[in-house]
Amino acid sequence: MSEKDQKQNVVSGTEVQVSLGGYLALIFAIIFFSGIFASAQGWLSALDFNTINGRFGQIADKLTFTGKGGLGARDGFLFALSLFPAVMLALGIVEVVDHLGGLKAAQKLLTPILKPLLGIPGICGLALVSSLQSTDAGAGMTRQLREANHITEKEKTIFAAFQFSGGGTITNYLSSGAALFGFLTVPIIVPLIVIFVFKIFGANVMRMYLAKIDKEANVGGFEQNIS
Repeated sequence: MSEKDQKQNVVSGTEVQVSLGGYLALIFAIIFFSGIFASAQGWLSALDFNTINGRFGQIADKLTFTGKGGLGARDGFLFALSLFPAVMLALGIVEVVDHLGGLKAAQKLLTPILKPLLGIPGICGLALVSSLQSTDAGAGMTRQLREANHITEKEKTIFAAFQFSGGGTITNYLSSGAALFGFLTVPIIVPLIVIFVFKIFGANVMRMYLAKIDKEANVGGFEQNIS
């Protein structure tokens, strides 16, 4: 194998060395962020991100510290403040998983799936799973991946397009969407599948748009060099 092929394999994740602990860390992280144990009782509930993230206490009339009827910069500040716990918890978990080799395991296992499907590397797998439960955690983890140069600016844009459409899909569908379950004429899994399909569709529209931009830029540069 040539040196060029070896470098390509390292980038694609096919030659990444992963220990058993890395795979176990990845499995734990996927379970933790997926919401599988969101309704679990007892100690199993500790395996759910939203359960550990908790909730703010009630002051009066079922209001949190953010109150009711706020507006302007002050209300925006309190809303932003309410996002900190979820983001900080998610990034802390990711750091632990990364230390144990979980992100390398994700890169190795998920790159063959996510590359053709969305055009992003497998190392985004954990952020993808977490974005289905928490928009804040998904966004924070995506930013961390970009700042660590695990993904390119183009891959970040495609991934952001996937997350932006139907953000926090699982959590919002099973909470807010539950009000409509009684009126559905199809199994409740069908609308969820439709949402996923269009999330992937939207990401690939962005993918094609960026490819078109790159192609036009390359052609323009070529014509300019000729002239």
